[in-house]
Parts: sequence; structure tokens; C-alpha cells
Amino acid sequence: MRDHEGQRRPRNARLAARLDPDAAGGLRLTLAVVAAFLVLVPFSLALVAVSQGWKPLRRLDLDVADGLHTPATQHHALVTFLETVSSVFSPTSFEAAAIVVGIVLIARRAPRLGAWLIVTVVLTDPLDTVIKNAVARSRPTFDHPVLRLTSYSFPSGHAFGSIVAVSAFLLVGLPYVRASWRPILIALGCAVVLLVGYARVGLGVHYVSDVVGGWLIGLAWLAATTSAFRAWRRDLRKPERPISAGLEPAAPESSSAHPTRKA
Repeated sequence: MRDHEGQRRPRNARLAARLDPDAAGGLRLTLAVVAAFLVLVPFSLALVAVSQGWKPLRRLDLDVADGLHTPATQHHALVTFLETVSSVFSPTSFEAAAIVVGIVLIARRAPRLGAWLIVTVVLTDPLDTVIKNAVARSRPTFDHPVLRLTSYSFPSGHAFGSIVAVSAFLLVGLPYVRASWRPILIALGCAVVLLVGYARVGLGVHYVSDVVGGWLIGLAWLAATTSAFRAWRRDLRKPERPISAGLEPAAPESSSAHPTRKA
């Protein structure tokens, strides 16, 4: 590589240029993907432990499954509540909501944000199916189950879908609410994710490791798509925003300030 005077630049200078935040977006996107894969490390460990039948994890799964499923067999109202939670916050419900909100965003001149929301949420379902078929873990079995499912168990699709969808909706919606409300919304989102995870174990259709695995792969997937979106914004010379403030501002961004009219 040569500078504007036609002289070859030192190797260290070339490396520094590639690592410059203002350099071309290819490296930034690559680093973003690498960072997302680093989030996959805990999931990979959980995947190996599940696939190899690690005894401590197996004992934990069985103990938690029995402890949370037993109350459901004794209280019909609890079963109804857990089934309602699973239905309202199902992957299908989140995907439908994401498509509707994404279309609205596209219509309101936020096509990047709308496309990101739809892709991030809707693709959780095929990703979950691929991982389930690869691991092929059987569902928990009980003498008196309150719900029976025949599909594979790891990871929990509800846990995967809920943590991705709730986080994605928060990232989209944060710019539209006051800063004082954001911690409350984030706390409510966390409560929904935890409630969905509890419902799946309480109904006896997942082990706790299925739920945790769903959360971990969900965080990795969200990190990958969010990092790609933020790299996309930088390539378009959009101003950088802290992730706690959402992905894009609520109001259109102007390239120049309006001049003040003198009296």
C-alpha cells in the first residue's frame, strides 16, 4: 500500500489503518461477527455437555424438572397460566408481531430498522429447528405429564425466540420513550423472558438446560445481527448511538442544522 505521495507505508501503519474505526466497513463487520461468535462459547459448552450426557448437568436437569413440574400436576390453574404464557409469548406470536412492526417501520421511512427487526426475529425459528435436529435430544418424560410434545428438546424454541424478540423490540422502541421509562421496560422484558423459561420447564416440556441453551444462542444471534446493523450505520456515515438508547433515533436525522432567522 502506498500513501498519497506514492511511497510505501510501513506494515504497522497499514495495520493501524485497517483497525481505524473510520476505515472501510468490511473489517468492522468481520470483527462484529467474531465478537458474536465469542458469545457462542458458553452455548457451545452447554451443547457439548448436553450431547455427551454430562452427569452433573443431567442430575440438575432432572431435579429442576421434577421440582417445577410437580406443582403443575397438582394445580390446574397453574397449568392454565403456564399454557397461556407459552401461547401469548410463543415464537409464532413474536414473529407475527415483528413482521407487522417491521412493515410499519418500512412504511415510516425506516427500512433498515424494519428489515433488521424482521430478519432477526423471524429467522430464530429455522435456526432453532436446525439445532434441534442436530442435537436430537428427547423431551423430559414423567409418569403423569401435563403436556406432551414429540419434537426435540434442545434448545427451547420459546426461550430462544423470547429473548431475541423482547430484546429486538426494546432496541427498536427505546428511542420512542423517555429515558426514565427505559429501565422499567427493560425490567419488564427480562420478566417476560424469565417467565417464558419457567413456563416451559413447569409444563414439563423442557429441561432447564434447554431453556438456558435457548437464551445463550439467542444472545449470540442478537449480538451478530445487532453488530452487523451498527456496522451498516457506520458505513452510511450515521452518527453512533449507545446501544442502551436503541438502534436508530425516533426522528429522521438531518444533515445540517437549520439557520436561525434574524429579526
